Amino acid sequence: MKDYYQILGISREASQDEIKKAYRKLAHKYHPDKGGDEKKFKEINEAYQILSNKEKRSQYDRFGRVFDGGTGAEPGFDFQWAWGGPGMDFDFEDFGDIVEEIFGSGFSRRKKDPRRGKDIEIALELSLEEVLKSGEREISLLKMIVCPRCQGIGAEPGTKVKECFSCRGTGQVQQIKKTPFGSFTRYTVCPECGGEGFRPEKPCNVCQGEGRVKDEERIKIYIPAGVDTNQVIKAEGKGEAGKRGGKSGDLYLRVFIKSHPTFKRKGDDLYLSLPISFTQAVLGDEIEVTTLDGKKILLKVPAGTESGKILRVSGKGIPHFSGYGQGNIYVELVVKTPKKITKKQKELLEKLKEEGM
Repeated sequence: MKDYYQILGISREASQDEIKKAYRKLAHKYHPDKGGDEKKFKEINEAYQILSNKEKRSQYDRFGRVFDGGTGAEPGFDFQWAWGGPGMDFDFEDFGDIVEEIFGSGFSRRKKDPRRGKDIEIALELSLEEVLKSGEREISLLKMIVCPRCQGIGAEPGTKVKECFSCRGTGQVQQIKKTPFGSFTRYTVCPECGGEGFRPEKPCNVCQGEGRVKDEERIKIYIPAGVDTNQVIKAEGKGEAGKRGGKSGDLYLRVFIKSHPTFKRKGDDLYLSLPISFTQAVLGDEIEVTTLDGKKILLKVPAGTESGKILRVSGKGIPHFSGYGQGNIYVELVVKTPKKITKKQKELLEKLKEEGM
């Protein structure tokens, strides 16, 4: 009598999850299309067919065989039924995992351009003042650039670029796999040309046929007004140069705004704390406020202002990223209490105290 638990390498108390994990591991290992033992593979499937079914497992545990007239412990086990058939609880997750293991990550024929350059992401630090206006910012970047000798072709000047003999210029080769379900066709990257479809007759002496070299490049990037921290600006085609004339990658700049000594930013609004004297708070006054762009404006402090009162200056904050409108400045008035006063000031305050203030 076959010991199905021993075949899967599990204990008789194993859970369904443990049975499934053991089966998947062994199925990957012994699958015939991966060079495994077909006889062992059939045995593993037979064991899983019985132990993964609660009713059949119960019969097997009690009597050492299954009496439903199907496969299982009966002779003449049919390999195909291990993958699904009458009386079997077929697990499509197992099927998908095994097929993926055999054939790779999928069956898609979509061709990715192997020559395309990589995308680059860098951090760009800006001052709060710099986000007030749109403009260009020049940065220096060490990256793969187009080879100056061959102009990205990858071949020595005066020599030809030939079509790859193996893939006939398609960049892909066809593989046919035979499985219990039939034959599957898979398209893979051509090993001869690396998926490019052509090869230089004589590789460039500078870039060794790659069509690009690593060097420093100065790039001008347009920065729109109103950008904020963690916002990403995309510069199309400013990433690494592609191989042998392939499309360049993109450059992504993640913005970080430096903290400001005076203003705090919340969205497109600016917040400012401004100290005023006791007499300014009581009597009212006009005070001068310097905006982020350095301009001076007069702000009226109402008489009887309490500490913490907030005044709004409309349209003097950060420009909206959309290009329409501008945020506000909110000025918090903080009444200062003097720690030291003169004798005359003290006398005046004493008189005010007598007057009930």
